[in-house]
Amino acid sequence: MRQRLYFTQSQGMFSHVVIFWTDPAQPNAAAELIAGANQYLKPIPGVLQFHIGKMVGSHRPVVDQSYQVALNLIFPTQKAQDDYQIHPLHVEFVEKVFKRLCKRVVVYDFE
Repeated sequence: MRQRLYFTQSQGMFSHVVIFWTDPAQPNAAAELIAGANQYLKPIPGVLQFHIGKMVGSHRPVVDQSYQVALNLIFPTQKAQDDYQIHPLHVEFVEKVFKRLCKRVVVYDFE
């Protein structure tokens, strides 16, 4: 049985959701992006939860199906997320993986 983690506002939580549109000229871009995120981003300290995956198709018209990969990170605080952004592994991911494979990105941050 899979354990579920639940957080309340009193415990603090900062969510960082990143939606990626990969380069259609690179057929393996989604898989490479996921591998790169696991290599560079997952080890960065301060992340409470790390989840990356490919878009899942849906019959529901309200579900955006235009992107290829989404990343969902949960941090204990906005400061932890700010520290993550300037971590050398995050910078390396952006330079070596993201810029090579992606055409567009949208970020949603919320507490």
